[in-house]
Amino acid sequence: MLCLLAVAFAACSVNYKFNGASIDYNLTKTIEIKDFPIRSSYVWGPMGPMFNNKLRNKFADHTKLIQVKRNGDLKIEGEITQYSQRNKSVSSEGYAAQTELSVTVNVRFTNNKNHKQDFEQQFTSAKTYDTTQSLSAVQETLVSQIIDDIVDQIFNATVANW
Repeated sequence: MLCLLAVAFAACSVNYKFNGASIDYNLTKTIEIKDFPIRSSYVWGPMGPMFNNKLRNKFADHTKLIQVKRNGDLKIEGEITQYSQRNKSVSSEGYAAQTELSVTVNVRFTNNKNHKQDFEQQFTSAKTYDTTQSLSAVQETLVSQIIDDIVDQIFNATVANW
């Protein structure tokens, strides 16, 4: 009876991954993440290195994949294509009350173990700030939040298989 109970529990085990990644590490061992150059006409200099570092760190912290310079089982590359701001809302006096800052990143993902999962896709995120603040006063904080969101989107699209 005890043996049957043990077999029943073993047969019903569930494997949870709390990091969100669903990767077969027996098949997929390496990832190649290229630098994403800024191709937007309007730029903020620190954004490129900030994005590249956060993207690499996300995969280093949340997967067991070994990052390589070339010939990775998975490959992520692309470019930052847009960095823009626009008026989001107008005050009762007719002036801009809020401004939206947005970033768009074009991503090409190649899965060299299963090319059916390859894709090219754009990821966008935006944050709003009051126009009583200058962009230079809020830029670093907002860009950091935007990049965190885009990196999460890329991670989920490439290895989370939601």
